[in-house]
Amino acid sequence: MMDEDFGLDIAETLANIDKAEVLSVFFPTFRKALIIDTRSNGSQGPLVKVMPMVASPQERVRAIRRMRPGFPRITNLTVVPWPRYVDSLVAQGIWDKILARLTAAGQDQAVADCQAAFQELKKMEKDELASVVKGENYHTIWSARRR
Repeated sequence: MMDEDFGLDIAETLANIDKAEVLSVFFPTFRKALIIDTRSNGSQGPLVKVMPMVASPQERVRAIRRMRPGFPRITNLTVVPWPRYVDSLVAQGIWDKILARLTAAGQDQAVADCQAAFQELKKMEKDELASVVKGENYHTIWSARRR
């Protein structure tokens, strides 16, 4: 199902969640990304973290490699731009698919981290929308002429 407004292929995104070693869902409207690294080893479980958006997938891979030096190279990075509201992840089934993947792997802490990250993203989105309304960090490109 292609979303004509934003070019999102929800079915493809859902399928990729099952295969992704690392998933990056980024929100251009407030320049943050939800990073889910499903890899684990004897001492560390999966990573779930809200991070600043980066300029490229390569930059994201480098950032994860610096944060998790004991892990092998990432073999599969799925990048999902999400130009909609955070809550729409739930409405489109994306969020449940992410949680189901972590739950099926027995990653209870990662599931809890996901829930916390979701709330953090919602707050960041709300704060950004408030900034837009207040005109903070934004300026008009043009204004009406005064006569």
